[in-house]
Amino acid sequence: MSVVALRPAEECRWDLVSLGEVMLRLDPGEGRIATTRSFQAWEGGGEYNVARGLKRCFGLRTGLVTALADNPVGRLIDDLIYQGGVERAQLNWVRYDGVGREVRNGLNFTERGFGVRGAVGCSDRGHTAASQLKRGAIDWNDIFDQQGARWLHCGGIFAALSETTADVAIEAMDAARRHGTIVSYDLNYRPSLWKSIGGPARAAEVNREIVRHVDVLLGNEEDFSAALGFEIDGVDENLLELDLDAYGRLLATVMDGYANLAVVATTLRRVRSASVNDWSAVCRTRDHGFFVGPELEQLEILDRVGGGDSFASGFFYALLTDRGPEEALAYGVAHGALAMTTPGDTSMATLDEVERIVRGGSARVDR
Repeated sequence: MSVVALRPAEECRWDLVSLGEVMLRLDPGEGRIATTRSFQAWEGGGEYNVARGLKRCFGLRTGLVTALADNPVGRLIDDLIYQGGVERAQLNWVRYDGVGREVRNGLNFTERGFGVRGAVGCSDRGHTAASQLKRGAIDWNDIFDQQGARWLHCGGIFAALSETTADVAIEAMDAARRHGTIVSYDLNYRPSLWKSIGGPARAAEVNREIVRHVDVLLGNEEDFSAALGFEIDGVDENLLELDLDAYGRLLATVMDGYANLAVVATTLRRVRSASVNDWSAVCRTRDHGFFVGPELEQLEILDRVGGGDSFASGFFYALLTDRGPEEALAYGVAHGALAMTTPGDTSMATLDEVERIVRGGSARVDR
């Protein structure tokens, strides 16, 4: 069942290219940011995580468009990207001024949470190289025409970084669509990024314009409400029982508002505690209707950050390999679940592990 019209793989260097910022994640492990004496370093970023998951878990060809300040922290992030296997479709190195007054690299301090203590993120990303990208800085013709990409992915985190990044996202999407490349966008609303530049009202204004250029839209209930202005009674992750009919109405309302959309999907997360969530997803397609994914009840969580990005990469993998909506949801739910059982933003799962869960497999010891 074909859900989106993809360019032939043999015509393209990349199956997917992501546009976004990559930060250095500093993780205190089982400790807390405010009291730790050591951090483990990872790379991470909403858009990048999708490309990395598609490469490392699913074996697809992925690229990244971003910018970094040229200093040792930027080179560390670059080295971590190399380890993740994602190619640089275009990486703009920006001259470092010595102290970060003009340009720097983003840092993301993240503690995982446990039980009644929720996960905490503290970003330090003002004046970053990626946030200063402007129209004309990227050779989109080379990426989509000369080299070729079947899919472009971006998100609301990148769009919120500055007054110019939303324009860059739209420029990329316009170029992608001219060359027959599928465009996806994860609303990924972050109140901390928008609160100093207009809050939900500005987020909705920017995202409504961006979504007009999108084929595949992802989000959760907060994203659709705060980032697009849609609200439907019965849509709330805190309800004891999720109202799937309400989610169906929400996705239908979003799709009715944008004739360009081919697919709209949302993860479903009911938070019993920071360490135990119920986890699932639903989607609506333009041509095939509403679908409900498998539900993993009382999923034990080690690190929830990046779970939605890993859902996206599993979901996209299925669509890129011409699977239908039900299989796409199953791959997304399984990959997202596995990603939340390991530390860091990015997936450490294998395709065999994902497919075992898709088939209903257990967590018995593999030896």
